[in-house]
This record gives sequence, C-alpha cells and structure tokens, in this order.
Amino acid sequence: MKFNYSKSNNYDKDKMDLISDIDIIIDEKVEVCDTKILPDNFKAGQRKLYIESYGCQMNFSDSEIVASVMQKHGFGTTSNVEEADLVFLNTCSIREKAEQTVRFRLDHLNSLKKKKPELIIGVLGCMAERLKTKFLEEEKIVDIVVGPDAYRDLPNLVERVDEGDKAVNVLLSREETYADIAPIRLNSNGVSAFISIMRGCDNMCSFCVVPFTRGRERSRSPESIVQEAKDLFSQGYREVTLLGQNVDSYKWAGEANKKETDLAIAQGKPAVTFANLLEMVAQISPDLRVRFSTSHPKDMTDEVLHTMAKYENICKYIHLPVQSGNSRVLELMNRTYDREWYIERIDAIRRILGEDCGISSDMIAGFCTETEEEHQDTLSLMEYVQYDFSYMFFYSERPGTLAARKYKDDIPMEVKKRRLQEIVDLQRKLSYQRNQRDVGQVHKVLIEGFSKRSQEHLQGRNSQNKVVIFPKGKHQKGEYVDVLVTDFTAATLLGEVV
Repeated sequence: MKFNYSKSNNYDKDKMDLISDIDIIIDEKVEVCDTKILPDNFKAGQRKLYIESYGCQMNFSDSEIVASVMQKHGFGTTSNVEEADLVFLNTCSIREKAEQTVRFRLDHLNSLKKKKPELIIGVLGCMAERLKTKFLEEEKIVDIVVGPDAYRDLPNLVERVDEGDKAVNVLLSREETYADIAPIRLNSNGVSAFISIMRGCDNMCSFCVVPFTRGRERSRSPESIVQEAKDLFSQGYREVTLLGQNVDSYKWAGEANKKETDLAIAQGKPAVTFANLLEMVAQISPDLRVRFSTSHPKDMTDEVLHTMAKYENICKYIHLPVQSGNSRVLELMNRTYDREWYIERIDAIRRILGEDCGISSDMIAGFCTETEEEHQDTLSLMEYVQYDFSYMFFYSERPGTLAARKYKDDIPMEVKKRRLQEIVDLQRKLSYQRNQRDVGQVHKVLIEGFSKRSQEHLQGRNSQNKVVIFPKGKHQKGEYVDVLVTDFTAATLLGEVV
C-alpha cells in the first residue's frame, strides 16, 4: 500500500521512494495473511524441511519450535520449496481469507508433488486443528495434519507417512507450553525475537476461533521465560516480545494448567503475575528492550502500567484491541467489557504513561446487526483514543464460533466495506496526527537493518513501535541511536542521528 501526498504535505519524491515499501501497519487490504519462511540450514545428506508460516506472531513463534523439533531428528531447513523433502504450512484460521490463501498454496504444491511423489506435505496450526481429518479428505495431497499442541509428535508422524500412511494428531493439551524447547530463530534480523509466555485462550469472543484451535489457556514457568530472554541477550539480541493470546492473564503458581494454578492461588500459594514477569525480564539488562502482545482490556491492570513506567527499557506501546466502540456490539461479541470500561483503561494509560505512549487496536466493521449509529460509536472512540495505528477488518463469519451459531451475518458486504473504508480513512488521519507530534523530538531507536529501498539509510523502531528511517552514517544493526525526527508520513518517521 502506498499513500499519495499533495505538495502541501512537504514530501519530496526522494523521501517517498525511501518510505514507499516500508510495511504499513494500517491494513487496507482487510484480510491479508502475512507469511514467513525458513532460512537455509542443512548439511549434505540431510532431508530438507521447508516451512511457510501464515498469520499471527504466535504462528511464527510456533514455526521456530517446529524447526527445533525437526532439527533434533535430523532434518535441515531450506528456503527453496523445490529442494524440500518435507513441506509444512503453518496455518491461520482467524478469517476466511487466511484459509483461502493456504488452499491456493496447496494447489501450487500439487504440481511439485506430481514431479516429486515422495514429497511430504503437512498442514500445521489453527486450520489443521479446526478441520482435523476432514482436511485429508478435502486436500488429497496433504499427508500430515497437526494441531498447535502436537508438534513434539511430528517426527513420529513423518515416520508413519514414510511407511505409506496418512498421519493426524490434533489433540489439544492443558499443559503443553514447549517451555523446554529452544526455538530456532527464523529469518531473524539478529536483533528482535519472540518469546511465547503462554498458550491458548479462555476468552470466548463470539467471533473468534482461537479457543477452539489453540485450546485452553496455560502459562509457562517464569524461570524458563527469563532464561530464554537471557540466552537471547547473550547471543546479541536486544529486543524481546513476550507473546500470548492474552498476556495480561499470565499467572504461574507452579502449574501450567490454569485450573490447577487457580486452585494453588486459592490455597495461598504465591503467584507470578504478568506485571511480575515483565519486571523480571526488564531487569535482565537495561540494554534489552521488552515488548508484549496482546493485551485484553478486561485484564490490563494499573500494576502492569506502573511497571512499564518504572523501567525505561519496557517499551511504551500497548496493543489493546477494542473491536467495536459500541457497548451493545461488544456484548454480542462477548468481549466482557463495555465502552466505558475501555475508555477508563485508556485514561489510565494516559495518566500513568503519558500522552506519548503508543496505542494500537483491532477493529471489526460490520459485525452482526451493527447499525449505522453503532458504527459511528467506533469512529468516535477512535477519535477519543487517538490510536497510533490499527489492524482493521470487516467481519468474516467463522464456522463453529458462537456468532456463527447464534447470530445472522446480516450486514451486506458493500456496507461492511464502506464502513471499513471509513475506519481506515480515519485511522490514516489519526496516524498522521500522532506522527506529526514527533517532529522536533529525539527518539531512542534500536537499529534493525537497512531501509528496504536504500543501502544508505537504516531503519529501526522507537519505544512506541514506530518505524524510523535515517542516514546510516557509521552506525550498524543492533545499536541504539538517538534520532531527531525531522519529517513524517502516516506510517513512518524520518530523521537524523544526533
């Protein structure tokens, strides 16, 4: 996506060339599914594994676990699908478009399998969990179907396929966290890495398939998380993102199983909360930046906000999905908070962390029975919060969810798209205004590498998760630099090192 700017915005052609291919966080294409693949890492004689990951950061993190599991069983990795002996697609089911993307990809892989019949093709992740054995019937070329909690079983499943069988394991677990598996960092810039702190979700939002595809919520031990962060820091990483479907509900009292954890806490056993964990990771080193995602408005506490304020290396950025600005629609979505509750959480963020704290959101346009007035409530909430950026979609009914069972998807597609466009247009304006505030300010930026369009410019992110581009000078990836912001777009800050 590219923006067009008038001369009054003071953007010259060189600057537009420089920033035109930087990732825009405003998702105008509605249901685009991000993808990542494995790097080359194989020895002569090894069978080669190729993985494509679709969807969320949690999926990318899971693929790093899969790569580690398979490497321990003698597989190398390749970035060239035509060289692979084993192809895994780590899938997303959050929207219909995501599943369609995977099916189109399987159509392409079918031609490879015709040339190389021994090629093994596996579907992993949320789509595999949702469709289970039905997937083998629908996609004849698929040999393996594996859910998110069964990745340890992959070597055994590959052996079964080698023997001529199809293989399926979609059992969900209340204990599996993969805490003992050291992920292989995929396509890493060597600066930033993900750490999964919990798995699953107990929030039964009516539009969402995640509780059905990723199972019940459970947390990793804080010791294993802190050790992984320490290991990454010693390897040269300077930023970690703590991942969970709802990180604010993280808690540990000696058991991964949430039910047993709650029982232990009720019996008086001390528990580690997310605020405690955040502090433990921040204390590893002031040179290790800490981010986290995703937060749920019903669970974000002032304790977390005060912990963020206490440590400079905890980034001042919160992804706080609202989905809708109307209380009736939020109730239909089973979000368990209303507009007033959400606004109170926003006010707490501004009170404790200040106006400069970055806030982003998820928005769904055209949920079941949403009226024009209720859509306007979403727009007015966006104006109140002043989001830095958002992920925006129109409602896509997912089979098996509460909304699919109880509510009629009754908003015409043209209305959904028009409402979505209004949300996108407003967010573009808000992003522009929020970035305009940064001009003339100095930001601490962690350099992640070269700008995509210029080897003479570097790019990194500031504490608020905004991309900053500046001339490279003598600076290198992994350094912290202070950058004076001199110009901006709705998506990018431009500046010079001071």
